[in-house]
Amino acid sequence: MRILFVCVHNAGRSQMAEAFVNHLARESASDFVAESAGTVGGKVLNPLAIAAMSELGISMEGQAPKLLTQEMADRANSVISMGCGVDVEACPAKFLLAEDWELDDPAGKDIESVRIIRDQIRERVQELMSRVP
Repeated sequence: MRILFVCVHNAGRSQMAEAFVNHLARESASDFVAESAGTVGGKVLNPLAIAAMSELGISMEGQAPKLLTQEMADRANSVISMGCGVDVEACPAKFLLAEDWELDDPAGKDIESVRIIRDQIRERVQELMSRVP
């Protein structure tokens, strides 16, 4: 099951979701694979997102913001927006969203706020992985 998490800059929420899915899939030996991308794409990952994930023992090493492509959308079984107003009209790839998680953007927030967003992402990822065979 390939999941694509989409955001605008692909620097925080979608990157954390990608890291959670891939970490949990390794732990449970499941066949979930996640990637993430942005409709605009950022330059660097949000350092507080990296720190918040590191607190849980989950590394985001090797991850970097990526621009959404049609090929990414085509190979995904499910496309999930992180709640950042991703608009199909503004998107370089035409895709069908499976869900919109409507999460706050961690950009410019303090570490406590980023932890709250991280924990919301973890809960949603766990729920998603439990309901999809």
